[in-house]
Amino acid sequence: MKALVYDGPHDVRVKDVPDARIERPTDVLVKITTTNICGSDLHMYEGRTEMETGRVLGHENMGEVVEVGAGVDKVRVGDMVSLPFNISCGFCRNCEHGLTAFCLTTPDDPTMAGAAYGFAGMGPYNGGQAEYLRVPYGDHNCLVLPEDARERQADYTMLSDIFPTGWHCTQLAGVQPGDSVVIYGAGPVGLMAALSANLKSASQVMVVDRLPDRLALAEQIGAIPVDDSKGSPIDQVNEHTNGAGADRGCECVGYQAHDASGHEHPNQTLNNLVQSVKFTGTIGVVGVFVPQDPASPDKLYKDGEVAFDYGPFWFKGQSMGTGQANVKAYNRQLCKLIEQGKAKPSWIVSHELPLDEAREGYQHFDQRDDGWTKVLLHPAAG
Repeated sequence: MKALVYDGPHDVRVKDVPDARIERPTDVLVKITTTNICGSDLHMYEGRTEMETGRVLGHENMGEVVEVGAGVDKVRVGDMVSLPFNISCGFCRNCEHGLTAFCLTTPDDPTMAGAAYGFAGMGPYNGGQAEYLRVPYGDHNCLVLPEDARERQADYTMLSDIFPTGWHCTQLAGVQPGDSVVIYGAGPVGLMAALSANLKSASQVMVVDRLPDRLALAEQIGAIPVDDSKGSPIDQVNEHTNGAGADRGCECVGYQAHDASGHEHPNQTLNNLVQSVKFTGTIGVVGVFVPQDPASPDKLYKDGEVAFDYGPFWFKGQSMGTGQANVKAYNRQLCKLIEQGKAKPSWIVSHELPLDEAREGYQHFDQRDDGWTKVLLHPAAG
């Protein structure tokens, strides 16, 4: 089968690789019809992780079931399914508590919790930027989609990661109806957090970024764009909140945050949120922070450490929730919002490409080229 393979920093190529296949009775084999390029893929693409060469990338996947193992009871051949980026078993201690991002069964490292498709440090599993994908524990990990899924793939494909991750960030932040919310980062996850805050009836949603195309997308759903290249985002948020700061804050950037002049500061958005959120406010962090980053220009972050403004954070009585989204905790209810027309996450999609053009898609998305806001790949386009 054809698949997008990681050959090293800034080097991904579509190659012929061994076919994905059923390996255990509980497996499902899916023909991938839509798979997305995620901002998290760029950490590996840029060589900022210990991703092994030869791995197939891609953790935002949906498609058609073409084969099921003998132990699969619920999922049927022909079903259109969304696949959470978390690969979980459904029966370990964490999964039983809904913490499927921290499954204890699926990692191959006994000191780790959680696994994912095509992701550094999260198990040996190949990704879905390929013609076919093996899905372990298929009954548990496949969300069977409504009948209109084939025609509305640009919406339903967001259920594998970024829509639940944006929702998770607002959950971690404790967003309630009437709250004011500031979101750092207008990439796909930040925009999904803005959409989620709107769905939760936030009274005011502010989105901080500096890329005009991304801020324009935030404005399209009624969020207030805050351009941090035109002045302190903290001052701008305070101005919009009469000096009090936002009730809730969302970190959707992660460890490769940059200032307006292009210098990287892994602690930048964390510390800006402490100053942008009110006394006793809450902060949710879903931007990726890895345990080590030897390539970091920041001495502390080479060992995964940040210079966090803990004193102001403590003094303001704030609280913070962090971690990857437990996609299965949210994907079914978010699917219903899409089905009923209450949510249309495809508004952020800028490009849909065949798999053969994935290399170019990565290049444009990584360079933040104007207008390249969300890229979908269609391996089964033919």
